[in-house]
Amino acid sequence: MKIALMDSGIGLLAAATAVRRLRPDADLVLSSDPATMPWGPRTPQDVTTLALAVARAAAAHRPDALIVACNTASVHALPALRAELEPALPVIGTVPAIKPAAAGGGPVAIWATPATTGSPYQRGLIGEFARSVEVTEVPCPGLADAVQNADEAGIDRAVAAAAALTPPDVRAVVLGCTHYEIVAERIRTAVQRPGLPPVVLHGSAGAVAAQALRRIGAEPAPSAESEASLTVLLSGSAGELPEAALAYAEGRLLAAVSPVR
Repeated sequence: MKIALMDSGIGLLAAATAVRRLRPDADLVLSSDPATMPWGPRTPQDVTTLALAVARAAAAHRPDALIVACNTASVHALPALRAELEPALPVIGTVPAIKPAAAGGGPVAIWATPATTGSPYQRGLIGEFARSVEVTEVPCPGLADAVQNADEAGIDRAVAAAAALTPPDVRAVVLGCTHYEIVAERIRTAVQRPGLPPVVLHGSAGAVAAQALRRIGAEPAPSAESEASLTVLLSGSAGELPEAALAYAEGRLLAAVSPVR
């Protein structure tokens, strides 16, 4: 079994780790194009062009499924990716976990890139799944870039700025960019107010990993014997996990249990 994941940068680490935990025996292909990130401020046409190139590089390795581990690419490029690659290659997009966050009751905050915050796409999801709860959209300028570069001071500044815009009584925070899931615990600490119940964070990594297995008819097997490989593609060429990826637990886990081929 081989699962490919694509993103502009290392935001795919969370979903890749989720796949690895569900199926330690699955070979992974991680395809990204960090030289062109962030994709958020780019036009939909540019995002589609970039996403198609990254997806084609992954598809050349003949995976059984492709996870689009990027909210921006899922918003703008998913129809084009599916039109080109399906049905031969199932394509699984990433949707912000607004529905499960709202189901737990409000208030809810949605942390997202400035380009996504207030967008028709995000407002549509709020209208469909969260109209019965109070929702605050929180732009997080610079956070994805800081995570991508493992810029500790930049992460601290961006998280603190977003936390200051987050109402103190929120019960749930939706992580609307896959990069944010890598620093989820730092976000949790920043938004938790003394004396209030724990804030629940909602990411998408676990859901997309499970959906990828369902699309190919595979069952989770967390205890499977693993000699699975890890293929890293950077702008279409074979490479290694970026050094910044190893600053995070997810990157270290993938490097430790998956020899790069």
